[in-house]
Amino acid sequence: MPQQTVQHTIRGIPASVDKALRSQSKRVGSSLNQTAVEALARGLGVSDQPVIHHDLDKLAGTWEEDPAFDGAVADQDRIDPSLWK
Repeated sequence: MPQQTVQHTIRGIPASVDKALRSQSKRVGSSLNQTAVEALARGLGVSDQPVIHHDLDKLAGTWEEDPAFDGAVADQDRIDPSLWK
């Protein structure tokens, strides 16, 4: 069963918000209305899509699988019984 929708008129949109909405709409290829609805849903925490944060990407980078690193970490977790006598 489709979800019931309602219409709203929103006034006083700051120019910076309008610019960001239009830019996002163009970037993802969706209507301005759909982009605004999705932004409202994400902002209110009611979106069905997970939020992916990129706040620290420039500082922390991204994760890459590295077997050599995994081996080094595993070595650090190994207990040497001779040291616990």
